Amino acid sequence: MPFVFEPVARPALPIVGTDKLFPVRRVYCVGRNYAAHAREMGGDPTREPPFFFQKPADALQPVPHGKTVEHPYPSKTANYHFELEMVVALAKGGRDIPLDKALDCVFGYAVGLDMTRRDLQDEAKQLRRPWEPGKASDLSGPVGPLYPAATIGHKLKGPISLSVDGVVKQKADLSDMIWSVAEQISYLSTYFEVFPGDIIFSGTPDGVGAVTRGQTMLAAVDGLGEISLKVV
Repeated sequence: MPFVFEPVARPALPIVGTDKLFPVRRVYCVGRNYAAHAREMGGDPTREPPFFFQKPADALQPVPHGKTVEHPYPSKTANYHFELEMVVALAKGGRDIPLDKALDCVFGYAVGLDMTRRDLQDEAKQLRRPWEPGKASDLSGPVGPLYPAATIGHKLKGPISLSVDGVVKQKADLSDMIWSVAEQISYLSTYFEVFPGDIIFSGTPDGVGAVTRGQTMLAAVDGLGEISLKVV
């Protein structure tokens, strides 16, 4: 049957080495998955079950390699934070996925940022309200091109870093994750049936902080290149 108006195009991410696009269905984010970041946010970095929140798929901002793109400073905030993350893209899904089968679901990996209106998130925490105003603003998920796991293998370790105007703010190793990528996928699938096109922001290291208009963020993950964004 015809639609009453033309549907908005489905969000998609470019893939390294091909002109094809990866269609995005849902965006899941893992909270406090590096021990030092859990501590800096007032949490206890023990292996309690991971928790997840979501961003809208159209909150993603595809960012090419080798070019600095403009990233708009959102409304209703005076404390806009960067959170560097590795993004995991799924090509298979299911429910209750066994741990030893979880990485079979991965299509590829990319550099990403979970941009956060921290003042709105903190207010939501205090009032026990949902996080969407803090976490789901327009273009709050910059993501670089996807690197297929079939080409590069699975990203289980390697440096991850972010700098602002040339000053390093976040620096860690992927192996510092409390919950591995396989564990994230397996656990997530007990809450939701996951599908091809779902992506996971796998957590951020310590060092998160605010950016202001005019500053440039450079985010990098070993083997996945780097993305550059100027806040405007």
